[in-house]
Amino acid sequence: MGDISIFYTVDMREPSPTLPFDLRSLEIFLAVCESGAMSSAARALGLTQPAVSLAIGDLEKKLGFDLFDRSVRPLAVTVAGGLLRQRAGALIAEARQIGPLLRETEHGKVPLIRVGLVDSLSRLLTAPLATYLASKADEVSILLGLTASHASDLLTRRLDLFLGVDDLEDWAGLERWQLAKEPYILLLPAGTEAPRTVAALRKLSQSLPLIRFSSRSQTGVEIEAHLRRLGLELPRSFEFDTPYGVSSMVAAGSGFAITTPLCIGEAALAAQGLVTAALPGPQISRKLTLVARHRELGRLPRELGEMARGVLVNAGASQ
Repeated sequence: MGDISIFYTVDMREPSPTLPFDLRSLEIFLAVCESGAMSSAARALGLTQPAVSLAIGDLEKKLGFDLFDRSVRPLAVTVAGGLLRQRAGALIAEARQIGPLLRETEHGKVPLIRVGLVDSLSRLLTAPLATYLASKADEVSILLGLTASHASDLLTRRLDLFLGVDDLEDWAGLERWQLAKEPYILLLPAGTEAPRTVAALRKLSQSLPLIRFSSRSQTGVEIEAHLRRLGLELPRSFEFDTPYGVSSMVAAGSGFAITTPLCIGEAALAAQGLVTAALPGPQISRKLTLVARHRELGRLPRELGEMARGVLVNAGASQ
């Protein structure tokens, strides 16, 4: 096995639309919602009534919606105003936490770091990640599961970074660290002759079904795309989200699988029940990448990527 390569890319493109509000205008809006009148909100905020009316009017103009029904007293929010009120309260509450959180960094730690980890890396990396991050954060949350779920959570800020199979190359404002590259291989029940050609693989599938990775997983998507390129439409039988599910069915003699060395290692099954072989035809591989939002965590993503890469190199988890 060769060395694992590491690369770093940053996409500097930024979304073009300008936000139609700022935190101060949201604060004024919420004050009017609470008091039911521009004048009362002005007194609570230490502003003049014209200043409050102007701020609300400007906010409505930028959003393109009326936020208050001015025909009733006290003022009532419109449907659009009600939706904004729900979201604005959460934004203001989050913003008010920034000062205290910044003060906590004086002690050299962030309050919380949330990490997504793809299942096939969990056996090798869960403990090293937790140990390393304990020195960087007061609280560490590591969530195991599918890369697609972690990617969605990163983009919606429910995660700070993830280690998985999808590097989100089409998304701007992210930094990426490649951790490993490994081949897709065949996993066969002990005693099964390995197919050496695509035609032999098709013939094998007629007597021994393909145990698939779920189409919810990036690994499953990549395997299915490769089978289509080979012109193979293999019968469907079982599919699983986890490496253990796939490998255990092969070990039981229920079928064969297209998988990777890390997925096999994650399953941690007895080797005597399984045989590995090269995938016939064109060879394909998958990349494992650490993805984080650009510049939000300083050097931490790079250092974490280097640490994870070292663990994978020591385990021989690469091509």
